[in-house]
Amino acid sequence: MFSVFVVPARYQLIYWPTLQGRGEFVRLVLEDVGLPYDDLARQAESNGAGGAVVVERMLSHKTQHPLFAPPILKIDELVIAQTPNILWWLGRNHNLWPIEEALCLLAMQVQLTIADLVTEVHDTHHPIALGHHYEDQMQAACKRSVQFLSARLPLFLQHLEDILSASGGVYMIGKTITTVDLSTFQVLEGLEYAFPKGFAYASHRTTKLHALRDRIRQRPRLAAYLASNRRIPFNEQGIFRRYPELDRLTE
Repeated sequence: MFSVFVVPARYQLIYWPTLQGRGEFVRLVLEDVGLPYDDLARQAESNGAGGAVVVERMLSHKTQHPLFAPPILKIDELVIAQTPNILWWLGRNHNLWPIEEALCLLAMQVQLTIADLVTEVHDTHHPIALGHHYEDQMQAACKRSVQFLSARLPLFLQHLEDILSASGGVYMIGKTITTVDLSTFQVLEGLEYAFPKGFAYASHRTTKLHALRDRIRQRPRLAAYLASNRRIPFNEQGIFRRYPELDRLTE
């Protein structure tokens, strides 16, 4: 049994200030539930303090369990890192996670599969080294993207479609919304931005995923968030980047 959870006055999210990245998966949950939170690095950036400094200080801050990378969620004295881990914690405490053990395991299984997909998307534009500019590895990126769009992405999307179908076609896990639905929405949004042609090819049979995406977009709090300046636009600093030369199915 879990102990009774008392909602803190505010959550603190630590992530890079100018991109959606993995932090956006956390923001979507906070926004959908209507939880007050401080996006600390963005606040520092707007005050001229340098948002990246906030992230770097948090990573260097001595804690009982050292942190490797953002996103980081701070709740009073509790500090959580790694996107699926944060989503599990938020979902469990805010009615966005299943109760039944088998569905709990399935939810984490799909959440981790989405994390794998996000990594493969990132590797389309940085297939050699994270520390090198895209322009320094463009040839390898073009080859990697062809394989991703023609072979890997259709497999991922069909798998997510099968999960949704097996669950009844409305929500990814069980009969109510979970963090998995919000993460699926974010991935579909990002894929269409980065690879409009490749995404259309890979998703033309995944009609239930498209319907899920539309339903999530219409949720009142999320609709307000998506239309606000709190939603950082997709850009070429994040995971989902639009490089036309990468959006093709053959070399």
